[in-house]
Amino acid sequence: MKTRKELQEEYKQMEASMGVFQIKCAVNERCLIDHSVDMQSKWNRHRMELKFGNHRNKDLQKEWNQFGEDKFTFDVLSDLKKTEEENTNYNKELKLLQALIIEELKIENTY
Repeated sequence: MKTRKELQEEYKQMEASMGVFQIKCAVNERCLIDHSVDMQSKWNRHRMELKFGNHRNKDLQKEWNQFGEDKFTFDVLSDLKKTEEENTNYNKELKLLQALIIEELKIENTY
């Protein structure tokens, strides 16, 4: 069994998944497209804000309250891998990737 220190070190070495994702309502097919250098953390933040009723997107919050959590999915649309290049601005890259995905998929029914 691993020690607490070993587990902490393993956790520090883990790389977060970067990319573009959507939160989609199964009832009306509306979605929120977002990006993050740590998608799991961002999804957790969105979910907690929605559960507590204080999400910054009031339309999304209204439909979450109306339809319930089980009607929403979290889907990764594109992953971004780290590069060997130093000084890469991943937030800028993800913003561009998000815009390309919205344009390519012709996503119009958004929050």
